[in-house]
Amino acid sequence: MKFSLRLNNDLPVQEYVRLARAAEAAGFDQFWVSDDLFLRSAPVILTAVACATERIQIGTCIVNPYTMHPAEIAMLAATLDEVSGGRFNLGISSGAAEFLKWVGIEQEKPLTAVRESIRAINRLLSGKRASLDGQFLRWTDEAYLRFRPARRVPVYLGALSPNMLREIGMSADGGLPLLLPPEHYATVLPYIREGAAQAGRDVADIDVAACIWCSLAEDRAEAEAVLKDKIAYYGHAMSPLIWERLGVTRADFDPIERAAQQENDLAKARSLVTAAMLKIGVAGGVDDLIPRLEDLVASGARHLSFGPPLGPDVLAAIMMIGKHIIPHFRRAHDSAF
Repeated sequence: MKFSLRLNNDLPVQEYVRLARAAEAAGFDQFWVSDDLFLRSAPVILTAVACATERIQIGTCIVNPYTMHPAEIAMLAATLDEVSGGRFNLGISSGAAEFLKWVGIEQEKPLTAVRESIRAINRLLSGKRASLDGQFLRWTDEAYLRFRPARRVPVYLGALSPNMLREIGMSADGGLPLLLPPEHYATVLPYIREGAAQAGRDVADIDVAACIWCSLAEDRAEAEAVLKDKIAYYGHAMSPLIWERLGVTRADFDPIERAAQQENDLAKARSLVTAAMLKIGVAGGVDDLIPRLEDLVASGARHLSFGPPLGPDVLAAIMMIGKHIIPHFRRAHDSAF
């Protein structure tokens, strides 16, 4: 079993250092930080984390080839792998179209963009010339890294849509599928298996992280309030596959988006989040989280990834997972094998 922590890039840099050290001590295997627009830079955050930790792997979740050119992504990956002593994982995907519109970028051919980017980045990190003339990327023979990367950094693909989930199976070393709600794993895994079969790969060789949202606190109301804030900010930008799983539509999020983004009234947005929307994650204590995680493991999950909001006190949530959740599932996994 693997266990990872995912955080948004909205905290002071030194806070990530503190949280990463706590996660390493608590037994987490990986520490991921998002690179959402107009927040703090994930590569800078992860550099600080790499210099302050020894064992835990670090990664971006995610960068995209629209706001960062794949040549720069390859440079970033090789350099962060060097800084961390071989502990970097590259999380990449197409990004959220709703957020790319903020900077006037149209998300054209997202699957093609990601597929060609992964191919080019893998070649560059293997010390080769990109040599790709595709629909999204066009390279000359001068497209190669002027230094030798220590290794080909593992590439994890973030995915929500069926086609991008299939691409995990076809071309990625690992997957970061958002499971919103956690039970969504039963829906996404067949797509990944389908892609792996098409590429002649064994899905068991792909590190698929079961990425859930959880908000942990002794007081359930406090935990739910934090989860509602997250839903209010991101709910409108999710995929139709997730909305369908929750039994809601894009239109259900329209008033929430207006309150959160246009009116800047987070309290109003939070009040509009429904019980159906709350099922998108887990809010409460350890006893609320373990049963839903056990269902994931029973469905085949071998990597449990805990993501924001995590709760009103993120450090306390990390310690709670380290004390109760990780030992519980490591014991169960060891006894099963």
